[in-house]
Amino acid sequence: MNRLAGVTSPYLLQHADNPVDWWPWSPEAFEEARRRDVPVLLSVGYASCHWCHVMARESFADEATAAELNAGFVSIKVDREERPDVDAVYMEAVQAATGQGGWPMTVFLTPDAEPFYFGTYFPPRPRSGMPAFRQVLQGVAAAWADRRGEVAEVAARVAADLAGRTLSGALGGPGDGPPGAAEVHAALLELTKEFDAVRGGFGGAPKFPPGMALEFLLRHHTRTGSAAALEMVQATCEAMARGGIYDQLGGGFARYSVDAEWVVPHFEKMLYDNALLARVYAHLWRTTGSEQARRVALETADFMVRELRTGEGGFASALDADSERPDGTGHAEGAYYVWTPGELREVLGAEDAALAGAYYGVPEAPEAATFEEGASVLQLPDAGGPFDAGRIASVRERLTAARAERPRPFRDDKVVTAWNGLAIAALAEIGAYFDRPDLVDAAVAAADLLVRVHMTDGAGGPGTVGRLVRTSRDGAAGDSAGVLEDYADVAEGFLTLTAVTGEGTWLRLAGLLLDTVLERFRGEDGTLYDTADDAERLIRRPQDPTDNPTPSGWTASAAALLSYAAYTGSERHREAAEQALGIVAKLGPRAPRFVGWGLAAAEAALDGPREVAVVGLPDDPRRAELHRTALLAPAPGAAIATGPGTDTGTGAGPEPGAGPPDDPDAVPLLADRPLVGGAPAAYVCRRFVCAAPVTRPEELRARLTPAAPPRD
Repeated sequence: MNRLAGVTSPYLLQHADNPVDWWPWSPEAFEEARRRDVPVLLSVGYASCHWCHVMARESFADEATAAELNAGFVSIKVDREERPDVDAVYMEAVQAATGQGGWPMTVFLTPDAEPFYFGTYFPPRPRSGMPAFRQVLQGVAAAWADRRGEVAEVAARVAADLAGRTLSGALGGPGDGPPGAAEVHAALLELTKEFDAVRGGFGGAPKFPPGMALEFLLRHHTRTGSAAALEMVQATCEAMARGGIYDQLGGGFARYSVDAEWVVPHFEKMLYDNALLARVYAHLWRTTGSEQARRVALETADFMVRELRTGEGGFASALDADSERPDGTGHAEGAYYVWTPGELREVLGAEDAALAGAYYGVPEAPEAATFEEGASVLQLPDAGGPFDAGRIASVRERLTAARAERPRPFRDDKVVTAWNGLAIAALAEIGAYFDRPDLVDAAVAAADLLVRVHMTDGAGGPGTVGRLVRTSRDGAAGDSAGVLEDYADVAEGFLTLTAVTGEGTWLRLAGLLLDTVLERFRGEDGTLYDTADDAERLIRRPQDPTDNPTPSGWTASAAALLSYAAYTGSERHREAAEQALGIVAKLGPRAPRFVGWGLAAAEAALDGPREVAVVGLPDDPRRAELHRTALLAPAPGAAIATGPGTDTGTGAGPEPGAGPPDDPDAVPLLADRPLVGGAPAAYVCRRFVCAAPVTRPEELRARLTPAAPPRD
């Protein structure tokens, strides 16, 4: 066993029995490189990365390759999901040097952590223009021994270039203010140009689920009535729900489709994709009443709880793309998910196998198979029909049971703070929308875990101040500090719990996290950094306002700050949100797919966001009905609070939940909101103007439905 045996990262533990003498990222590793006067090999990946597994089998498990590494290098292995800051800095160098990036990432560094040679996957033998990995090792070792001055010059130049890159230099500054209607409309037009009107989604292959852009489009439709925006959402959600990227048996989405038609996925399933997409489908149902959207939202939520929930109540990061083949002949990508016609017949019998083949798009001819070796991914093609619903339900149940007997994909069971924040928000809303209190309970349990284990100051104890660790595993906190997206996404989750449960504790905790954002992650010019000002110093402090697979910490912070300001009336948080959205005004009209979350926040800002206070006795069904009406209203980013009100009409004064002014868990939005004639009431405010309270759900629904004329 090497030095990875005692770490908590499942990815690093996968390499703990390699013959390579791996080190985790640490000052001691670089000190060892100085002592031995050797370069550092930095290898970055993650547990569900297919090509990371391939390179591990081909090279890191190979004794001869390991011997070269151990003799000439200090080898450091990094889980990019635990250390996104390390990954971001060196990925920027790889992309600048090679024009591309990806994982596994392979970078050679000086003992001062300055990079000088870059790559991603290297094969064991020369292939497709790529050198063999051992050739790379020999070349780097020779350059280190014979051309040290040249290596040092390259490393210093690259490090200086990285350190000198600033947002102002790249984009001309962070912008002057949030996007207005014109900038948002320009972003819509640009998305329309990139939209695939035939197959849904944006761009070509590989095609990624555009969850953040879809959220923006739904909000834009709600605020403006844009038919084009809604059509793009509906077409994309329909195509993904019918495609192989969606697990037609177990629910949940794969990471991306290798083709432009959503047929063949890269089979890994990530928590963040499913949290974001479950919420999009729930919001699409809220907007249109689509039964398909309802089904996919619930199935995806159920998948997260069933397959990703940990024993401690959090949510695991991912399921691997690879698993053992059912016949025991080795690991293969997609082995758990794909079917041959023969396998269908074995489970279902000839007649129902023919039905399943037609319904799920599994052709009999091997050459027509959608995947490999005569196997196909299950889809829902438009095969004519109609199909008997009872028989289809029986087929699905039997296939699901048979698949459960196959070797399961590996689960990366570390709990990533940010992604759990996204899951909390999705599960809380879906549970509230569809009367599934078990899903709300799952969201609360995950939030409780984050407070108990991930939120600490190291002195006052867990939950006392707004500092976060990045990960935990088996209930034990990891060593990596939280980054900006952790604070922002968990604040988003806690604010959603505030809306759904009415408990002010979640608002208070969100405020602690957002105060840390303002105090530790914000520069003098109002820009946001991905790491805190007291985090480990790298060769540059990472700063990226663009969304990638998840909302950027920058845009997620803007959204959470805006919502928190609506709940509390805090001008400080509102101004910080608007300042952060300045970058969206710059990037939105030209690159809307990469600031979708920021554009969604801009829609909320343009709509207010609306502030809704629902008051009434806790057990009064009329209050529950008003609360549900508020939750189901489509107003972009509405802040919703519910509580007893300032006067219950019983003569007993305010009840717990409304709270006196000095109650730390009081929700300011509920202050001074009396019942109306002893009946529950809803108060709606927007941009410092409050309308008269209403007591009927239809009146509240009208107040929360933007009435802008259609405009495309």
